Amino acid sequence: MIYTLRHLTRYRYGKPVRFARCALRLRPRDGDGQRVIESALTISPTPRTRVVRCDYFGLETEAVTIDAVHSELRVEALSRVAVERPPLPAPESGPSWEEVRRAALASRCLGPDAPIHYLFPSVRVPLVPAVTDYARASFAPGRSAYGAAFDLMRRIRADFTFDSKATTVHTPLAEAFALRAGVCQDFAHIMIAALRGLGMPAAYVSGYLRTIPPVGRPRLRGADASHAWVSVWCGEGWIGLDPTNGIGVRDDHILVARGRDYTDVCPIDGIVSSSGSQKLRVEVDVIPDGEEMPREAGETAEAERETA
Repeated sequence: MIYTLRHLTRYRYGKPVRFARCALRLRPRDGDGQRVIESALTISPTPRTRVVRCDYFGLETEAVTIDAVHSELRVEALSRVAVERPPLPAPESGPSWEEVRRAALASRCLGPDAPIHYLFPSVRVPLVPAVTDYARASFAPGRSAYGAAFDLMRRIRADFTFDSKATTVHTPLAEAFALRAGVCQDFAHIMIAALRGLGMPAAYVSGYLRTIPPVGRPRLRGADASHAWVSVWCGEGWIGLDPTNGIGVRDDHILVARGRDYTDVCPIDGIVSSSGSQKLRVEVDVIPDGEEMPREAGETAEAERETA
C-alpha cells in the first residue's frame, strides 16, 4: 500500500514572536516494512537556519531557527510512503518471555535497535508496581513472549476507555493507569511500563493510522490523526502492537519514529520568545493511492487548544 501523508501544524500567537527555535520530527522512517518515496517539509516564516541530523535511534530531526517577527508558525510535512509488512506471527509462537528477558539482558549489541535501550525506565515511563502487577496476568510461566504481549494488549483495549478529555500530554502514567482512561499516548506508555516491569524490551512508536470514512460520507480534510503504539522485542525481532485498537501492526500503520517514550519522538518541540498565549491547530490526512486528497476544509484531528 502507498500512502500520501499530510501533517499540518499551525501555532497562532497572541503577541508577536521575535525568536523561535524548534526541533521537527515529521519525516517517516525507512525500514520496519516501509519505504519513504518522497518527503518534504515547508515552514513559514522562512527559517534563518535549517539543520538536518539523525539522532542515535535513527530518527531524522530538523532543527530550525526563526528570527523574523511573526504571529503564526506554519509547518507542513508532505510524504509518500510505501508500506508492506509480513503477516503477524502465529498465536503463542516464538520463545518464552523468560528466554526473551534473559537474551535481552545478555545481549552485547548497542546499536539503535538493540533491546537493551528499551528495558529500563525512561522520562515518561517509570516502573509502577501496580502496572507491573497488572501485566502478570498475561505472563504465565513458560508462555511465549509474543502471546503474552498480545494478550496484554487485548486486555488494555478491553479495560481502558478512550477519552480525549481524561488526560493531557503531561498526565503522569500512574494517573492515567488509575483512571483507566486516556488516549493512544497513555495506552502506549502504560503497556510499555507493564512490559518493562517484567523485563521485556518495549519501545514507543509514533506515526499514523489509516482511517476509513463512514459509508456514504466524503473524507474530510484534516480529519485523520497522528497515532502511537508499542513495539515489543520478542527475541526474534521487533513486533508492533496497538493497545488503543487491540490489533497487531500491519499495513494500515505508518511509522514515523521509535524511541523510549514520547519525549524521544515528539513531532515538534522547542522554544519561542513571546509573552502572549498561543493556539495550536493540527490537521492530518492519510490518503491511500487511488483516493484524492480532500480539498474542502473540514474537521481537524485536534481541536484548537489555548495554552499559556
